Amino acid sequence: MQVRDKVVEIIAEQALMEPGDVRMDMTLADLGIDSLGLVESIFAIEEAFDISVPFNANDPADSEFDISSVRTMVAAVEKLVREQTDA
Repeated sequence: MQVRDKVVEIIAEQALMEPGDVRMDMTLADLGIDSLGLVESIFAIEEAFDISVPFNANDPADSEFDISSVRTMVAAVEKLVREQTDA
């Protein structure tokens, strides 16, 4: 399974949606994911890919992990996975 597909699957589960209904340009607000759902999504992403996401739940705007859309989250996870495999 590709990184994109797994991230979308995790986000869809939090949003109580089918993965096919999640568009890459959707925001967390579009998906109805609140801060608790976001944290749960990040934990699930970390577990699924065995990575550590640099996310500051107290100040998401100051995080290195871009949560502005599904697309940016996928890109951030892909980068973290790439960095881990390169290390």
